Amino acid sequence: MKNVTKWAMPVAMIVFLSACGSKNEESNTSSYQDSTAHEHHEGMDMGDKETGKVELKDDKLNAVYQHYIHLTTALINSDVAEAKIASSAIEAGLGQILESSSTSKIASKITEAKDIEEQRGLYSSLSNEFIPMVKKAGLSRGELYVDFCPMANKAKGAYWLSNQKEIKNPYFGDKMISCGEVKETVN
Repeated sequence: MKNVTKWAMPVAMIVFLSACGSKNEESNTSSYQDSTAHEHHEGMDMGDKETGKVELKDDKLNAVYQHYIHLTTALINSDVAEAKIASSAIEAGLGQILESSSTSKIASKITEAKDIEEQRGLYSSLSNEFIPMVKKAGLSRGELYVDFCPMANKAKGAYWLSNQKEIKNPYFGDKMISCGEVKETVN
């Protein structure tokens, strides 16, 4: 069963990401996708109002960015299962971007992680590789914030991308939700 899930999830995400990249969708299809996405993430505050304002210039990377925000939110909420779903989608999306093989491997490790602390440790590595990719691609709309928590990563500090100025720390969740600061604005 694990082997089926391991293969089925990335294939399903590739199909989903391919559909997300299409800009000429009919409104009925878009409404269906919006409603199924809402049903799937019910109870998860993904900041949909904010993510709608941010768009990367690279369509494939933009789709991965949406899943990165989903992963960040799952970690903020200390939701291991949602983090696995989001990281699996990141892995599938990054598989379509040639330069991202090491980043894709990190996402795979997050999917396989047994607990939230392991996921959060790997998220630091993922963010360290993902942030430069986003900066290089550039934004066509909105602003992103590079946030930093000095206490994360065993007090070595860790960065993450956010779509809002308010600090919501994915490394500690509700234990220290506001620990951190905005280090850079990407626009």
